[in-house]
Amino acid sequence: MRRGSLIQLIALGVVFGAAATVVALFIPWLPPVASKERDGIDLVFWFTTAICIAIFALVAAVVVYSVWKFRVRPDDDSDGPPIHGHTGVEIVWTAIPAVLVTAISVISGIVLVQNDQAGDGRLDVNVTARQFAWTFEYPAQKNLTSAQLRLPLGRSVELHLTANDVIHSFWVPEFGQKQDALPGQDTKLVITPTKLGTYPVICTELCGLGHALMRTSAIVMKPAEFEAWVKNQGKALEGPPGQAGKAVFESNGCGSCHTLQAAGASGKVGPDLDKLPAYAKQAGKPLEDFTKESIVDPNAYVQPGFPKGVMPPFSLPDDQLDALVTFLIDSSKGGK
Repeated sequence: MRRGSLIQLIALGVVFGAAATVVALFIPWLPPVASKERDGIDLVFWFTTAICIAIFALVAAVVVYSVWKFRVRPDDDSDGPPIHGHTGVEIVWTAIPAVLVTAISVISGIVLVQNDQAGDGRLDVNVTARQFAWTFEYPAQKNLTSAQLRLPLGRSVELHLTANDVIHSFWVPEFGQKQDALPGQDTKLVITPTKLGTYPVICTELCGLGHALMRTSAIVMKPAEFEAWVKNQGKALEGPPGQAGKAVFESNGCGSCHTLQAAGASGKVGPDLDKLPAYAKQAGKPLEDFTKESIVDPNAYVQPGFPKGVMPPFSLPDDQLDALVTFLIDSSKGGK
């Protein structure tokens, strides 16, 4: 190839590479970074993107140069010159992609290993997925449960995920990590939050009719605020049954679907819990048994007028379940 043609080819490559770089850098393709693990994931993403830009610039430059340099006249119907394979070129265009893919694999492997290390002093959280809700349990905090994932800033958190029914998948875009929640299995995910805020928790595995609604929030708090939250929740759970039951009701997000005057809840998705005695009578069951069954096996009896399969079964520690049942019964009877 002549020097002038080589310069033209290089110039085209620079133009195409610059255009692709502008598109890659100046369009916000990714959500904000809010965890240490996302930094490693973004490194792999941008390393791969840089390789793709280089390959795109080379291929686009060769294609455009060839179309322009070797075009034929519109009235030229003759056959082109015979072209035979070139062993050297074939070796090069096979070896280079192999090296690049190996480099991506090595960097990805290193990042995955690093992201899987929670280290000492981690916070363990048990995550239970069910159609169509999330529950978060803190074993070291006296099995405190919550419908929202609360995390202390700067502390490594190891999530242990499982599912009660079908396959679900846990993902917070700002954290970067994603992991399946499988029935009968314990999968692990490490997150180290680096930015305060509230972020969406999304199920990314098609899990049924309510899949699109299976969302909650991950709240990253200052360490002192997190400890205060744990302490306040613990005090509430250790208090009288009514106070403890109300804390369980609020922490598990029951008010988002149900109405209950004693808790200031006005949800309309599920039955009005102020009418529990009437519902138990219609079901022909004792009020306490009916209330407990409606929590752990909500599809055993579905109040007429409401669809089946909307409320997931809740697996609460016995003390929290008993406190919640007591609170609901007393509240529905007009108690405090």
